[in-house]
Order: sequence, then C-alpha cells, then structure tokens
Amino acid sequence: MSARFIYVTVANQDEARKIAKAVVEERLAACANIIPGVESVYWWQGEVRSDSESVVILKTDSARVEVLTAKINQLHSYDVPCVVALAIQGGNDDFLNWISKETLPRP
Repeated sequence: MSARFIYVTVANQDEARKIAKAVVEERLAACANIIPGVESVYWWQGEVRSDSESVVILKTDSARVEVLTAKINQLHSYDVPCVVALAIQGGNDDFLNWISKETLPRP
C-alpha cells in the first residue's frame, strides 16, 4: 500500500472547504476531513503567535503527493502553508485500495 495522510492547516473553514473540494474534484485526494476550531501556537517572524485555524486531512496515494502539495500551495492563503505527508502503515485494505483507485488520473 502506498496511501498517505496529508495534514494541512488553514485559516478557516471556508478555505478548508475550498481546498478540499478542489483537490477531491481533481482526484488528487480520494477524500478530505475538515476539523474546525483548532488553536495553533507557533513561531512566525520572530514571535510566538496563537491563532484559530481549521485542519484538513486528505487521503491520497503516494504517487499524487507532489502534485497535491503544489495544488494546495497554489490555493492556500498562507505564505508558508503546513502541508505534510504521513505514511499509512496499515488498516482496512478495502479502504486503502479505494484511495488508490479514486486518485488515479482520469482520461
């Protein structure tokens, strides 16, 4: 299996929906989960900041990670978006096969 979770933080739910819809429609991800209302504490431009954000978790095939990341960067409002790919080590084979099937490029 070569499935990946893509973890993305965004400014708000509207941006989360925009990115999720675009990448699923383009079959760069099989599906997206949006988690609203997380609080992030981080360093930015020499100071510690705290902001409310939303999280998007995308499921994709490892072959799609590079183009998916590029698309997220294009759509994202941040200068340096958090986009990280995490390997899926196991799970429901039917679900993992579905991810691979749904992220195949269409003619």
